[in-house]
Amino acid sequence: MLCIIDYRMGNIRSVAKAFELTGAKVEVTYNLKKLRNANALVLPGVGAFEAGMKNLRKLKLIPVIKEAVKAGKPFLGICLGMQLLFSESEEHGLHKGLDIIPGRVVRFKSNLKIPHMGWNTIIKTKNQKLKTKNNILQGVKDGAYFYFVHSYYVKPKKRSVILATSEYGQKFTCVIGRGNTFGIQFHPEKSSDLGIKILKKFCKIAGEAK
Repeated sequence: MLCIIDYRMGNIRSVAKAFELTGAKVEVTYNLKKLRNANALVLPGVGAFEAGMKNLRKLKLIPVIKEAVKAGKPFLGICLGMQLLFSESEEHGLHKGLDIIPGRVVRFKSNLKIPHMGWNTIIKTKNQKLKTKNNILQGVKDGAYFYFVHSYYVKPKKRSVILATSEYGQKFTCVIGRGNTFGIQFHPEKSSDLGIKILKKFCKIAGEAK
């Protein structure tokens, strides 16, 4: 069972439908018992960082997320869900995040139009290319296109967690990974077959981690 964490932020149902295309058994829930019993957890989301953290606190979901990551349970953050994994965000003031991945969420400083919206390419880092286990980008080639919608991006403290980057007036991190914890800035549910391929790989990691 793969559970998608329902914390009332954005595109949760569309992510669930994308996972269903992989053949995975998926449930969208904020029930703490179901989340604790799940084989893997997904934290999607669209919206403001502060509102996301507020909803996680209100629904008492933060301990469940931290327990899952600490236990090595496969965990995937998508878009806002990826950003919430970090220590803090500069979005509309300074706000504390889950602090699972050390680093900060910052706004693009570019003359290009913000938000960064549309199709863009990614380039895998050496950190990803050297991985043979839990390679969430397996089968994805450098220069592959994915669909982005965001005004802020993550700046990890440790370069070792950066699995892929993209460029929009500047290079930025778009995929991170540490152990069985992953984050992707783009929207796999809007990224056609390659987006589904990444979700399938996450499901495979989840199955192998049972």
